[in-house]
Amino acid sequence: MKEVFFTFLKLGLISFGGPTAHLAYFYQEFVIRKKWITEEVYKELLAVCQFLPGPASSQLGICIGTLRSGWKSGCIAWIGFTLPSIVLMVGFGILLKSNIVPDLKWVHGLKLVAAAVVAHAILTMWKNSKNHPYKIYMVIGSAIFALVFSGAFTQLIIILIGAGIGFFLFKEESELPYVSVSFSIPKKIAFWSLGFFFLLLFLLPLLGSFSGLSSFAISDSFYRSGALVFGGGHVVLPLLENEVIRQGWVGKEEFLAGYGAAQAMPGPLFTFASYLGYMISGWNGAILSTIFIFLPSFLLVFGFFPLWEKIRNYPKMRTVIDAIQFSALGILLAAFCTPVFTSAVYSAYDLFVFCILFVLMTFLKVPNWLILIIGISAPFLKPF
Repeated sequence: MKEVFFTFLKLGLISFGGPTAHLAYFYQEFVIRKKWITEEVYKELLAVCQFLPGPASSQLGICIGTLRSGWKSGCIAWIGFTLPSIVLMVGFGILLKSNIVPDLKWVHGLKLVAAAVVAHAILTMWKNSKNHPYKIYMVIGSAIFALVFSGAFTQLIIILIGAGIGFFLFKEESELPYVSVSFSIPKKIAFWSLGFFFLLLFLLPLLGSFSGLSSFAISDSFYRSGALVFGGGHVVLPLLENEVIRQGWVGKEEFLAGYGAAQAMPGPLFTFASYLGYMISGWNGAILSTIFIFLPSFLLVFGFFPLWEKIRNYPKMRTVIDAIQFSALGILLAAFCTPVFTSAVYSAYDLFVFCILFVLMTFLKVPNWLILIIGISAPFLKPF
């Protein structure tokens, strides 16, 4: 397990560039260099992790660690890959909360970076998602619904509607090519994991309501956010925004500043939750938010993969997931409209900086750390 930990720790320190880059790092390390898994197994694992809710790169890391030497190694792999990002994001929260830096123009720069990153993510997800006759209607419809009805369960309703459309209206597709992926996890444990996944979705809100304790409320909000994220790490933005800003835990300025900083950190984007938890309730909040936003990923990996060889034979599974991903893209588009864009762009100069950052990311492929520097510097260069 030491080899698993230090290998993933190395990746956690150098994996800049977001989820897509993480997957490329994993491929080079575990398929090409170390040969822990074959290319066919890698593609199969990646396909399922992209279908499941949650952070695909983190789930893929858990899968690879588990295949290497059991479920304990899967947990160790996650710790190694995620720990550097957690430390950096909590450190950023400490810096921001302590008001060490008197001039907060750089926070506005981070908001412009966040706006450009989300716009780039929407474009990338649109290009990478499957072409379908209902695609444009589902994305725009989901976005309008999310903008008009901004309630606590809006995102869940949109996802459920999307799943229903995929099941009843999308045409069935052929099965995935067969690849044997053997997880050394008993099916009894798999069923318990899936059962616990759904139990917490209903139990945590009840505990939060009846107990009145902030720890249960934090656990519930971050668990639901981690359990309902379809379509990649960036889709967690509207879910978390709906949870923490709506309840008054974190202001829009702090929220977008942290999201902008998360783009420059190595490791999974979900550690944005560690920052938010610290801003809400110090170290206790950081620990709870980190555990509960990633817990659904563990329960799904340990519950779903041992059953995958049977589930994969149902073509409808694929159509439902495709539809959910279109709905998730619409949710992200709504979040871009408000609060991301409206809270970052106040002037023609802000719009100019946003467009420059977007062009640099989209067409010139400028690395995230350089985008961050340019974004932070822009408010200080604003002409009077």
